[in-house]
Amino acid sequence: MSGTGQPAANWEKALTATTAEQTQAFGRHVAEVLQAGDLLVLSGELGAGKTTFTQGLGEGLGVRAGIISPTFVLVRIHPNLPDGPRPGGPDLVHVDAYRLGSAAEIDDIDLENTMDSSVTVVEWGHDRVEHLSESRLEIDLHRAIGLGSAAEAPGDAGTTGGASGILDFDDDTDEPRTIVVRGYGPRWATVPALGGFEGGLPC
Repeated sequence: MSGTGQPAANWEKALTATTAEQTQAFGRHVAEVLQAGDLLVLSGELGAGKTTFTQGLGEGLGVRAGIISPTFVLVRIHPNLPDGPRPGGPDLVHVDAYRLGSAAEIDDIDLENTMDSSVTVVEWGHDRVEHLSESRLEIDLHRAIGLGSAAEAPGDAGTTGGASGILDFDDDTDEPRTIVVRGYGPRWATVPALGGFEGGLPC
């Protein structure tokens, strides 16, 4: 068990992405191993590339384009495209939990209704969505030059300007990002093999 009372990760791997394009490419590779019912929890300071990663993920899943941060609507559903790379595959449910203060508030948006038929990606989901599934991938994105501790505290939008004025990966796009991936639960008992990343993910 971890210090938060949650089971420890089965494994942890890390890599470095130096551009937004590399972050999107990693999202496409992760999409290759995903299936309906999978839960991904994204963490990282504002501008670290969470939505950029999700855009690549959506492309790999073959869902409707136009992925942006769902900060103001909380949830966006991107349906699978019948003429995309994975026809008949899962939809993508993209959640921004930045303004949600607890797991109870997550329950209010009824993600359980879409979990089984979709891949669910939750930005700012740490300590909010772990109860939704016994298995999950946690993906942390960190800028080489962070925005400070205030930007890492969901719900404290007043100290950082919240989502207004700060776009995901929009400034200094060649600034390296460290991406840390952890697998939890029986679904992710072992490191998945991702095309283009030998041995799953480079350490």
